[in-house]
Amino acid sequence: MFLHCVKLAKERNCGRMEWAVLDWNPARKFYEYFGAGPVEGWHIYRMNEDRFESSLKK
Repeated sequence: MFLHCVKLAKERNCGRMEWAVLDWNPARKFYEYFGAGPVEGWHIYRMNEDRFESSLKK
């Protein structure tokens, strides 16, 4: 499936593919084998609904 996505990206002239992988996930080695790597300087942020109300009061 991964290589199919790579093929589609190439066929559609995409400049890149991006996806999220948890730091403990052994699949990272699979992606690195094919030449992918982490994007330095980027972090994913998330706000759950339990924080919505408190953030609106700030």
